[in-house]
Amino acid sequence: MKTVMKKTLFERLAKIQQELKAPKNQFNKFGNYKYRSCEDIMEAVKPLLNGLVLNLTDEVKEATGYMYIEASAMISDGEKMQVTKAQAGINPERKGMDIAQSFGSSSSYARKYALNGLFLIDDTKDADSTNNHDKKEIVKSKISKSRFEEAIVAIQDGRYSKEELKTKFELNPLQSKALEIC
Repeated sequence: MKTVMKKTLFERLAKIQQELKAPKNQFNKFGNYKYRSCEDIMEAVKPLLNGLVLNLTDEVKEATGYMYIEASAMISDGEKMQVTKAQAGINPERKGMDIAQSFGSSSSYARKYALNGLFLIDDTKDADSTNNHDKKEIVKSKISKSRFEEAIVAIQDGRYSKEELKTKFELNPLQSKALEIC
């Protein structure tokens, strides 16, 4: 009698990680580099799932006045599940995009990196992970009076620093003076 052992989720995931080939099918004309998108990874992984279920979800979150998308890539065999998460900031004032496009772009980016983590895809040589063609312009958000007051309390409590506040936000003259005094 031959005994057939069922492979665990982690053994099946390891096999996918070894076999997955996700080519860089996209080209960025502005930065002059090739990259892979979330869709490219999904297309490459689907034939390797063999009954495993892959699910992607997004959640909008906020930390210290910044909104971001946290994407989760989950793979399950129906009994066990492995989850990997990745985050991408949302810039609603991004040049050439309306707010829906900005959220969508951040979602795609976070999902791609969640999949990269789950399937051990290395993007360190990807121009997408190292591009600096868009790094010249740093846009600082204005901070509301109530958020500024919360930040001052956080600075006084040692949970936040003056430098973080100055780096992340465009302060008006009154806020700058108040920051000096606190």
